[in-house]
Amino acid sequence: MARRKDKIKLGAFLLFTGHHVAAWRHPKASVGTEFENYVELAKLAEAAKFDTIFFADGVAARIKDVEAASRKAHSGVYPFEPITLLSALSCVTRNIGLIATASTSYSDPYNLARQFGSLDRLSGGRAGWNLVTSSDPDAAFNFGHEAQILHSDRYERAEEFADVVLGLWDSWEDDAFLRDRESGRYFDPAKLHRLDHNGKHFKVRGPLNIPRSPQGRPVVVQAGASEPGKELAARTAEAIFAAQITLEEATSFYADVKGRLAKYGRSHDDLKILPGIFPVVGRTQSEAQEKFESLQELIQPEVGLNLISQLSGVDLRDYPLDGPVPENPPATNAGKSRQALVLDLARRENLTIRQLYLRIAGARGHWQVVGTPTDIADTLEERFENYGADGFNIMAPIMPGGLADFIELVVPELRRRGLFRHEYEGTTLRENLGLKRPDNSHAVNRGSVAAE
Repeated sequence: MARRKDKIKLGAFLLFTGHHVAAWRHPKASVGTEFENYVELAKLAEAAKFDTIFFADGVAARIKDVEAASRKAHSGVYPFEPITLLSALSCVTRNIGLIATASTSYSDPYNLARQFGSLDRLSGGRAGWNLVTSSDPDAAFNFGHEAQILHSDRYERAEEFADVVLGLWDSWEDDAFLRDRESGRYFDPAKLHRLDHNGKHFKVRGPLNIPRSPQGRPVVVQAGASEPGKELAARTAEAIFAAQITLEEATSFYADVKGRLAKYGRSHDDLKILPGIFPVVGRTQSEAQEKFESLQELIQPEVGLNLISQLSGVDLRDYPLDGPVPENPPATNAGKSRQALVLDLARRENLTIRQLYLRIAGARGHWQVVGTPTDIADTLEERFENYGADGFNIMAPIMPGGLADFIELVVPELRRRGLFRHEYEGTTLRENLGLKRPDNSHAVNRGSVAAE
């Protein structure tokens, strides 16, 4: 197989205490509740030339089992709403991308388009929107619903939501604003476009009252791996935050999603696949293993049970900890792809319930590697060169030390192999990810008509 000519893309997935479910109990973990903590992490990632920092989000506190929730930081409680946080971080960074999660299930498309459009302009073209459909069943009760929205309905709404947002971001052409003091013309009316969307879920006139940014519009990211999720990503996304554990799963997912692009008139380079990886790095294998075990020892059984019940959609509290995972759990209305991933892992490795929560307590269903810088660089290179990924979202075990370890020990090894940049290629997120700047759809259509 010929070596790839592009380079690995790297994102830093910043979770305030770290990604391990027991990270907050570790003596070297930051509490991660203050703005200064995020300034430190953002500057650390930018100095290492990461493509982006990435923030998850939720719109409910996961406290159905209050006692279990009280023992973990990953309870749906976040120090800051991510768009607000990234707006502040845009002022203390210059090149790194700023990706925030926002739900199509419990947001309004006009407001969301305006917020991300504003962040994109504040940052000089570095914003990205991670489109999610909110699988958390508790979220529905915060927005006037009597029950969780069905999975199929969430994706139907998401399809239309994405179309509205993308249409609103094309409200103004790049050169619409003349601001000509002599003639007295502020903008060119011919380059303003009203959306006039009237669909099943939304009725939005437009136009958006935010001009286009230096990168045209924010980068659209998606995380779903169900069939509807993959189809939505193939049509609208420019990056996917994926979760595959084995090389075989990764290459299969990569080929599947990239293979869907052509029917939407898109090329393979129009979409970057960036799986999450939970790396525990040590200068020796024994040091890496010791770091990992120091976190594993902090897991409390009720927290482990709560975690796999949340990810699998199955309440396992009444099952014996050292017994098998139930064979035929009920279908979930939550995240279907994550349920399948977790349960397939349990069956493939013949894990008990206790072994399963120990297995996923760090990466929560993502890829986990414990080893030396060479070991981790080898696995990243293998997955990249075999077209299982275009890059990776680094899910550090604890913050800030886990991210600092990866930057200090693994990044130089990737550079030595010619796999990662020394300097940024541009100033916008699109330039650094290798994504083309989108044309305004109205300008393209007008050009086509003129050519005819």
